[in-house]
Amino acid sequence: MRLHKCWFCSATIYPGHGISFVRNDATMFRFCSSKCHKNFKMKRNPRKVKWTKAFRKARGKELAVDSTFDFERKRNRPVRYNRELVSAALKAIKRVDQIRAARKKAFYKKRMDAVKSMQRKAEETEIRTNISLIAPQGTADLSVEEMAQTVTRTVAERKARSTRVIASARRKAGAANMSESDSDSEAN
Repeated sequence: MRLHKCWFCSATIYPGHGISFVRNDATMFRFCSSKCHKNFKMKRNPRKVKWTKAFRKARGKELAVDSTFDFERKRNRPVRYNRELVSAALKAIKRVDQIRAARKKAFYKKRMDAVKSMQRKAEETEIRTNISLIAPQGTADLSVEEMAQTVTRTVAERKARSTRVIASARRKAGAANMSESDSDSEAN
């Protein structure tokens, strides 16, 4: 069973699905859906359409170069069936999928760490510029760093207080459920 890739969006096309278009020069284009086919006919560039794999790879949002991609190449050489060879190939496929998933996860984490640090810097500059709006009363004579520490301390105290309130509410709800179940068991 051969699985093809959509020419436009790089999605997997299973047997019996998709649309094939053959140009006058005998070049075959396969599309997973009419959406991709119509975009191709409108002469849109897949690298400029946001939902395609080509766009994501061109913008650095997905892995573009990896050694695991070599395993997806098309091989037209016929090989005689060998049970050990097939079992080894299936094990290798599973291992390659695990490696690819781990690398994708690491790539995403690295990309998001950079985004988080940029967001953190932007938030810090915004707090520094607008510290007078959020500064507690009586801190007018403090420096910006001291005010920021005071604000972070009060935010942490509020979070701790809210978690205590939620925990006590859950305990009360759990105790009420226990008393209901006890009364139900006594009635039986």
